[in-house]
Amino acid sequence: MREFETPAVEELPDDLQERIAEETEDAGFTPNVFQAFGYRPSHFRAFFAYHDALVEHTALEREEIEMIVVAVSGANDCYYCIVAHGALLRIYADDPLLADQLAANHRAADLNEAHRTMLDVAVKLTESPGTIDSSDVDRLREVGFSEKAAWDIASVTAFFNLSNRMSTFADIRPNEEFHTLGRSAPETDE
Repeated sequence: MREFETPAVEELPDDLQERIAEETEDAGFTPNVFQAFGYRPSHFRAFFAYHDALVEHTALEREEIEMIVVAVSGANDCYYCIVAHGALLRIYADDPLLADQLAANHRAADLNEAHRTMLDVAVKLTESPGTIDSSDVDRLREVGFSEKAAWDIASVTAFFNLSNRMSTFADIRPNEEFHTLGRSAPETDE
């Protein structure tokens, strides 16, 4: 984090240290967003509690969540989230190219109709929220998203608009590890 002093992990409250240790063990490195959000411990707790609810209690597949995050982050020019969630999308989708396509322009990506509609709505909610109306919700229903899935699409979009803005404002930089995760092509059975 370049704009604010990043707290040392050992100076954070115990519950934050525990969460950061868990994330470090899972990833093999400490994603910079965890230490950066430690700058305001009460905000860290609320931010990650909502993040966890969005990814654990959802009608969406994890790949779909990451697709939304990358497309929204691309629309917002959020360097941290494009790189970090691009890595997660490459892993969950088992596709080394999709994240780059979505970050640059989701309309240029090879997507099915449901996913294109999902991302069209997410980017519209990001770029021009005042133009969202019932026709956008209807479009999601028409391509097969349930009521809860439509809600979750909007929730993920809204949350990551917040995340993008904070990451950009604080100038949180992605870990180098994120740049290479999931980049190798899937193995073939030749």
